Amino acid sequence: MNEETNTVQEITELREQIITYEKIIEDLSAPIIPSIVPETILVPLTGALSVGRFMHIQNKIVKRISANNILTVVFDFTDISTLAVEENMGYELLSEKINELVSVLQLMGTETIFVGFSPEFAQNLILSNVSNFTQIRAFTNFREGLRYLLDQKGMEIVYKK
Repeated sequence: MNEETNTVQEITELREQIITYEKIIEDLSAPIIPSIVPETILVPLTGALSVGRFMHIQNKIVKRISANNILTVVFDFTDISTLAVEENMGYELLSEKINELVSVLQLMGTETIFVGFSPEFAQNLILSNVSNFTQIRAFTNFREGLRYLLDQKGMEIVYKK
């Protein structure tokens, strides 16, 4: 019985460790980075997107916005693979989730900007025929999105001599 008790205790401890590690991975999978542009955050997305991960990211951003007076969120899709989207959630569902996210943030008074859509990724989103992407502000890369934001805020980068 003593050996059985030890085994059960070890299994319980391992399950607790797994839960702890899953929470750490979940937090790391949705980094939110303060931008040099005031009241702006950057959310770089990497790896595979799933509905659960997308909802986790959305919830984390909504909490951050309400706690920190964030007026703009920049999502960077540069490192999202088209193959990973096809295998995990598909473009139809992804475009629905993107529209939901934009709507939620819009209701909170926050502008959403997307950067880093590859040509193939952009075409697949549009071909999913789910929604109207004309409301979405998107830029080729983060640099172009940053230029837009700086211009909107009346700011510029000045190089030191």
